[in-house]
Amino acid sequence: SPGRMCATCGSSHLTSAPALRAQASVEEYIASHSLERTLTGVVNELLAALPAEPYPFLAARLRAVAAGAPIAEPAAAAAEEEAAELLPEISTYLKAHDVADVIEGCVNSAVIARSPTPLLTVADLLEAKGGGAVGKFTTTAEVRQTFVDFFCQTKGVPHTFWASSPVVPLNDPTLLFINSGMNQFKPIFLGKADPSSEMAKLKRAANSQKCIRAGGKHNDLDDVGKDVYHHTFFEMLGNWSFGDYFKEDAITWAWQLLTGPYGINPERLYITYFEGNAELGVPEDLEAKALWMRYVPESRILACGMKDNFWEMGDVGPCGPCSEIHYDRIGGRDAAHLVNEDDPDVLEIWNLVFMQFSREADRSLTRLPAPCVDTGMGLERVASILLGKRSNYDIDIFVGLFEAIRKVIGESVLRPYAGKVGKEDPEFIDMAYRVVADHIRTLTFAITDGALPSSEGRGYVLRRILRRAVRYGADILKAPAGFFHQLVPAVVLLMGDAFPELCLKPNEVIEVIREEEAQFTRTLSNGLKEFSKRAAKLQPGSAFSGEDTHLLFTSFGFPADLTELMAEEKGFKIDMASFEAIMERTRAESRGVSSCGAGGALVLEAAQLDELRKLGVKSTDDEPKYTWDVEGESGPALPATVRAIYAGVKEGFISKAEAGQTVGVVLEQSSFYAEQGGQVFDIGTLTLASGALGLQVADCQKFGGFVLHIGAAGPGGLSVGDTIEAKVDYARRAPIAKNHTMTHVLNLALREVLGDGCDQRGSLVNEERARFDFAFGRALTEEEAAAVEAGVRRRVTEGLTVSAQAVDLKTAQGVNSLR
Repeated sequence: SPGRMCATCGSSHLTSAPALRAQASVEEYIASHSLERTLTGVVNELLAALPAEPYPFLAARLRAVAAGAPIAEPAAAAAEEEAAELLPEISTYLKAHDVADVIEGCVNSAVIARSPTPLLTVADLLEAKGGGAVGKFTTTAEVRQTFVDFFCQTKGVPHTFWASSPVVPLNDPTLLFINSGMNQFKPIFLGKADPSSEMAKLKRAANSQKCIRAGGKHNDLDDVGKDVYHHTFFEMLGNWSFGDYFKEDAITWAWQLLTGPYGINPERLYITYFEGNAELGVPEDLEAKALWMRYVPESRILACGMKDNFWEMGDVGPCGPCSEIHYDRIGGRDAAHLVNEDDPDVLEIWNLVFMQFSREADRSLTRLPAPCVDTGMGLERVASILLGKRSNYDIDIFVGLFEAIRKVIGESVLRPYAGKVGKEDPEFIDMAYRVVADHIRTLTFAITDGALPSSEGRGYVLRRILRRAVRYGADILKAPAGFFHQLVPAVVLLMGDAFPELCLKPNEVIEVIREEEAQFTRTLSNGLKEFSKRAAKLQPGSAFSGEDTHLLFTSFGFPADLTELMAEEKGFKIDMASFEAIMERTRAESRGVSSCGAGGALVLEAAQLDELRKLGVKSTDDEPKYTWDVEGESGPALPATVRAIYAGVKEGFISKAEAGQTVGVVLEQSSFYAEQGGQVFDIGTLTLASGALGLQVADCQKFGGFVLHIGAAGPGGLSVGDTIEAKVDYARRAPIAKNHTMTHVLNLALREVLGDGCDQRGSLVNEERARFDFAFGRALTEEEAAAVEAGVRRRVTEGLTVSAQAVDLKTAQGVNSLR
């Protein structure tokens, strides 16, 4: 009856849906079919037998009862007394198989449908539950490895296993963090991969990529904890084709994996495809639809628009139509109307992106040189299905983290995680569990991969995440000061096998988090008191002022989004517009004007690189840049031929540059050093055979193996086919080279003093100075700084010989002063 719980399994399976409670006929329907009595009796039989697979057992008994078989009448009082003291093995069994939740979903479906034979309907739904390979997989690691094995070891499918990149992007200013599996392959999709690199040789790849979505376009930070499926850190299972296979193989292999090794019931799968967009000139993806119809009825193949079925990595870059695969946790029904409706039981599990375009800065689309495939399947989500769990946070990795949280805080202080959400979690305890568990994963991986909490950029995102976790732990879970960094070992233990880099320097990660945690803890208590004092003055429904939000930010270190969450818990909003206005005034008062030089107005994107290759232009040989005399600040003029002239996106490649026109020139060989590795570009001239100036080189950049000499054409212009002499300004390069060498000397000295925990994170080398960025868990002491300086001076005094050699990346990483 309404409001009652099942005496045996603790489920509100008869009346949990709010819509059902509002219907007066529900009680009559349940009573007329003896649902409560029958289900309670069958569940009692289940708990007496404890079979390995509960759902076939329950389905068989319900069919038998529907056919007239007797069932023992449960004694209500006895059942309620027994439910209050469930044996540990029974409690564990019910939780492991989600018996209460599954029965609840099945019964609600039968009641909503007003099935004339509800026992048989529930039996059908319970049998369908067995289609999710429940019991075949016991750990997330097994799910991950099965994916990799399928794509890298299955005959006829073989992909190259390509290890996950760090979550901190290398040489990609468009990203705060790696937020999808394809990020590290962006140079291939854009045709910019160095032809001599191992990556450029890839045709197919597969892996599980570490991802962080916190900040930027893809930002899940504000939703973490509020539900059971958002994360800031997650793994993305993916397979890629770089101009090799396309839609047919991608769809076929996805279907084979899901219904084969993963053992998912095909009746529970729904497909979406791109419906087309006339404004963009992109037609409906009927090819993908036709391919899916080989496996799925048309009624379960749905056309969707740009929002759901056109994938873009960011404001610019690779993009294309996609097909999503959705899974119905309940099964035995038509769930097509629930696809893309944020229903927790009908969820997207795999996105197959058919990469055909590149989004340009002007929002136009250009076709990529070769169609590619980029697929992504959230590991935590598919693991929840294959492990038979109702949410991502119920899989083994999070269970282990929740146990670690409770152990650190104290089992007598903190109850176990119960998976509650919203109004069922009025004290926000389960929300806090999820926040802390998610955020310790994010910080452990990010710091391991070289990021550090700071006051700007990705560093500030990490600081916000850390402070959010510390606040939830201290204020909601009543954790003692310094609890958060103690959770790092649990992350390493649970995920170190899949990502061995976690095991390299966990103590340094712990130390970074410990210091940040201690710094925030010193102001946390006072900040919470200040927030409570100011919130107490507000009327219900009013807003927490921008001035107060700014005070908490500047005086107590509370990020605005943390204050916003605290305000939401009290039933308030914050005046974010006012806060942002105050912040902008503050920035304006301290803002200086900066300039980064001439560089890079002319850029070779995928379309231009493809056109160069079609024109028969080969990659530039820039080995001659190493032949010069640094002491004499001189070098030879290099004879070369103009192979291509680029005038920008609008004009494209031209045969002749007019006098004064700014263009980019490609030669078959070059002695110019293109900007890379932290070192600024060379400048100089391209001189015609007549001795006249052909190009005043003011910038030099490298794109996909092509060196682009950028500058203004001389008085007589410059034409494709002209013979020139490339003359570098070696007097300018000499101090740049010396400064570059000193970054390596400094790197070595730092490692000698600080040990292997000191890692280079970037540099800027020009003719005036060298800036060297490195990651270390704390500030250097005066003694350490002096020792580093002494080490540098010693190397200079020794007058060591400087040698240069071009080697592959793996060999270079073995050189002590380069790491």
